[in-house]
Amino acid sequence: MPKTSRATTTSSPATPARIAYQGEPGANSHLACTEAFPDFEAVACPTFEDALASVRSGEVLYAMIPIENSVAGRVADIHHLLPGSDLYIVGEHFLRVRHQLMGLKGATLGTVKKVLSHTQALGQCRKTLRGLGLTPVPEADTAGSARLVAEQGDIGLAAIASTLAAEIYGLEILKSDVEDEAHNTTRFLILSKDPDDAEPDNGPVITTFLFRVRNVPAALYKSLGGFATNGVNMTKLESYQPEGSFNATMFYADIEGHPADRPVQLALEELSFFSTELRLLGSYPASSFRAEVARAAAPPSATPTRR
Repeated sequence: MPKTSRATTTSSPATPARIAYQGEPGANSHLACTEAFPDFEAVACPTFEDALASVRSGEVLYAMIPIENSVAGRVADIHHLLPGSDLYIVGEHFLRVRHQLMGLKGATLGTVKKVLSHTQALGQCRKTLRGLGLTPVPEADTAGSARLVAEQGDIGLAAIASTLAAEIYGLEILKSDVEDEAHNTTRFLILSKDPDDAEPDNGPVITTFLFRVRNVPAALYKSLGGFATNGVNMTKLESYQPEGSFNATMFYADIEGHPADRPVQLALEELSFFSTELRLLGSYPASSFRAEVARAAAPPSATPTRR
């Protein structure tokens, strides 16, 4: 069970308490694992496919996979990998991404000339780097960039990575929280080999599914009508082309509610009528982070004026 309020899943470990992630030790995905499952062993995998395969083989209990970022948008490849993964979504976790500028001991902002990191991380710190007069150098991974800086021993190099990466590779943080946007947050899905759906009527639930509409005019419009007429809120809808086809589009969707709820049942029935394929990936407790964001975004209540 995760210890942080930002991750929620109901699975109890029956296999070794290990969770896989893509990237090198110290990556943001590694940090998400330690936040959500502090008592689990986090297992680094070179690719998303390897992380998913380790769950299927029983080597680990879960995989922590990023699905979208509030600044950079959706994570490439994940939508294509989920349908064939034979895994189920059992939870979600939101990680507030805090980028740290780090270098060797003895390095300063005055000695550093180049900054290594993943392309997205560099883009998310573009204004800060420009203000410091530093040259960005794209690398494959944030944590891998920290490792390279530690290995090369050059005080002219720095990396943008997590605090965990600085600890692992013995680097000093030269400037903290260098991301340009304070809301920089990544949403992760927690995947399991076995389904473990949340109980209905036990708090807010997110249901995730994939569907392919019929290749006829207005099919998408008609397929989504049931959610509107039954008052079901759809929080995410994204399209992608499977198998190189440009004829029929697959859609990934998140909704608020449980399939056992009557309004959701009716909406899914209408969706299936206009679709050639519908696959439920999981119904899981909504992270409390969603409620935190909603409260922060809500307008202040009006104060009655005295006459």
